Amino acid sequence: MSTTGATADPLAALGELSGVAESVESVRKAVDRVYGHRIMRRRSNEITSEAALRGARGSAALSGADWALEEVRRRTDFRGDDEGRVMGAALRLTAEAGQLLSIWRQSPLRVLARLHLVAAADDNARVGRPRQDGEPVDEPLVELPLPDAAEVSGRLEGLSELINAGSSAPALVTAAVVHGELLALRPFGSHNGLVARTAERIVLVGSGLDPKSVCPAEVGHAELGRAAYVAALEGYVSGTPEGMAAWIAHCGRAVELGARESTAVCEALQRGAA
Repeated sequence: MSTTGATADPLAALGELSGVAESVESVRKAVDRVYGHRIMRRRSNEITSEAALRGARGSAALSGADWALEEVRRRTDFRGDDEGRVMGAALRLTAEAGQLLSIWRQSPLRVLARLHLVAAADDNARVGRPRQDGEPVDEPLVELPLPDAAEVSGRLEGLSELINAGSSAPALVTAAVVHGELLALRPFGSHNGLVARTAERIVLVGSGLDPKSVCPAEVGHAELGRAAYVAALEGYVSGTPEGMAAWIAHCGRAVELGARESTAVCEALQRGAA
């Protein structure tokens, strides 16, 4: 995504694309339904914890570890195989995200480095730093052309400047751009998808849209499926107004589905079934 042009607030300009305002409004209504539920007034910590677990499961599913929720609850050791390590990374990132909210607006690149360090704890010396030219990237879900190191560096700096400057754009737009840009760049040697989806969560929570982190977009992304996820990302990478709007709408739908998931948890708690 280019951060140059006639407007000083390119994220706000994305908010004016066709259909984006409707997506933003639909997300707001879905989030309001969760926060307005009577269970949230008494047991919001339980909803937050459950959303974190389900969000981690959803993010891991998109990265190749599609486990049943009860299996995630049951397991305590995630070091045994590739899928277990992906799940463990997703759970660690979910736990870490809340600790980084205050740092994000001042130093997003520091947060991204920390997220990768947490995700790739057992990897090699490339952990926590952007890749260099010639270094491999393990991200089988995304097969789009890989930007070179110079482009990665420049676009990460541009993204950081946008976050630091602030924007009048809706939280959904900012979160979608952060998510899409990180997937398009794949700045790290591994775990880029997990990091990108965690960064999306940080924006949604830190913006105040979902302050209690009970609307896990990762659940929605997984429910919409890997094929739809990749197709929407291709729209983002195209840079066309239609493609960008489609990606933002896709991310909005994911948040709505995450909100629906937590609403169902609230209903189950209200019935005494969970």
